[in-house]
Amino acid sequence: MTKSLAFPTTFLLILIAFSPARAASGDWAQWRGPNRDGTSAETGLLKAWPTGGPPLVWKATGVGAGLSTVAVVGPRVFTMGDKEERNYVIALNRADGKPLWETELGKAGAPGWGGFRGPRCMPVVDGESLFAVGQYGQMACLDVATGKVKWRKDYEQDFGAPLPEWGFAGMPLVDGDRVVLTVGGEQGNLVALNKATGAVLWRSKDFTDSIHYSSPLVVEVGGVRQYVQLTETSVAGIAAADGKLLWRAPRKGKVAVVPTPICYDGRVYVTSGYDVGCNLFRITPAGGGFSAEQVYANDVIVNHHGGVVKVGDHVYGHSDKLGWTCQEFLTGKAVWQENGKIGKGCLAYADGHLYLRAEDKAKGTVALIEATPTGYRETGRFEPPDHSGKENWPYPVIAGGQLYLRDQDVLLCYDVKAK
Repeated sequence: MTKSLAFPTTFLLILIAFSPARAASGDWAQWRGPNRDGTSAETGLLKAWPTGGPPLVWKATGVGAGLSTVAVVGPRVFTMGDKEERNYVIALNRADGKPLWETELGKAGAPGWGGFRGPRCMPVVDGESLFAVGQYGQMACLDVATGKVKWRKDYEQDFGAPLPEWGFAGMPLVDGDRVVLTVGGEQGNLVALNKATGAVLWRSKDFTDSIHYSSPLVVEVGGVRQYVQLTETSVAGIAAADGKLLWRAPRKGKVAVVPTPICYDGRVYVTSGYDVGCNLFRITPAGGGFSAEQVYANDVIVNHHGGVVKVGDHVYGHSDKLGWTCQEFLTGKAVWQENGKIGKGCLAYADGHLYLRAEDKAKGTVALIEATPTGYRETGRFEPPDHSGKENWPYPVIAGGQLYLRDQDVLLCYDVKAK
């Protein structure tokens, strides 16, 4: 069900409702940004924040309960949330946060223990289409302008996917004419669908690791396009063309394996929590296939679910028990670690700085620090208003000179452009 939401009708909003959405400079169309790596290429942003934080542009309410962050494309912002017994995909006007449309996706609720209600995934936008996955595996392709459903899938019914303890959290990956989904199940961990019709193109039949919570990446190694997927038992490369297993490296996780890998120059970096730590693998063509050689394994970054980013030669992220960390990508050595300034959380990178968001229920502090191996250098912090009292798990998004922070039913948009 799609509903156009009530708001003042103006010529501008009519144009917004029916204009095409094109991913462009200043957009954040998919999980962890333009390159799915948590980084933005934007420049001209504030190097320091005033006391109290950057200016608030608008506040939107009514986006429901959930852990979904936002996609920002063209004139719209998209997110997902639970409202009563159902969950919804929601579109807002990028200029002022006013509602445009909402479309029912599926069942609401909090799978697993802990009572963490709402969708875990964010909408992913590609041209005129949006792809969304709910916590119980109801999935849909929608029209970005109107919210009209183009096609639907159900992970359990269509793919035999078992529900993970805390629900489905793998973000859709759009690549060319296909959308790739992490579904798990005996028929294959990954499934590729025709993005226009939803028809199955392939299943990764020889890669059947049980599903966890990490999202796939697309890379090219040795001229072969492939999808890198991290699970509880391994990290693997799957051929984009036909879903065949290209390489697989055993790597044991615990409880919940969440962070998205980093892929760079034939190397794959992974990390997860519960005292597991981080690993770097070198992927090379060998004998008509590929080999995966472990370069290092250590506990410098033990990242639960806030993610890590690579900036230059270093990886940044929060490490359980050790705090915010800068680590050498190629060697795994710790450069600096800071455990007293801001607590565990998630992050994104833009214009020389890391945007840190503490997960704590009390304040949800957001800090700006320089992305430098010379040490932890903070240049601003603030505590967003209207805190829900729940964990601040949705990742920050920086798009078009603005910072977006989702906290359950509230979405905040800040101006972080340098004046």
